[in-house]
Amino acid sequence: MTRKSARLPPSPEDMLPIGFIAKRTGLAVSAIRFYEDKGLIRSVRAASGQRRFARADIRRLSFIKIAQGLGFTLPQIRDTLASLPDARTPTARDWARISRRFRAALDDRIATLERLRDDLDGCIGCGCLSLDRCRLYNPDDAVAASGPGARLLLKNGAT
Repeated sequence: MTRKSARLPPSPEDMLPIGFIAKRTGLAVSAIRFYEDKGLIRSVRAASGQRRFARADIRRLSFIKIAQGLGFTLPQIRDTLASLPDARTPTARDWARISRRFRAALDDRIATLERLRDDLDGCIGCGCLSLDRCRLYNPDDAVAASGPGARLLLKNGAT
């Protein structure tokens, strides 16, 4: 039975060295090792001890770069990648499922940024000549009662 028909993972000799992956993705070797340490990708060791990666890891690493650029955290990215199959390139269906999940998170972030932008339009900068209508003013730290962290202008904390 061949490796392909048995769906066995590729042997280390069939996989790509870290230097090739780094060149192909534009990532530093140290970044690839970091992502491996964080559980975002996996390598196997060749007889020489060299790390080897599946060709599908090129897409995974590219996805990591893009997702980080969009503001997603490494734990969020790791959870998303955990839903993908190992040792094979994700299908269009896999990416469609992920994009729906990311789209919802991005839509929430966009809505928050639009609220912030719109509320700041009335602000002339702190000095503050608009305390009676300022959405950021928090006299006596009254907002602390609604929970920790930044609460004003957030989806569930807008005042």
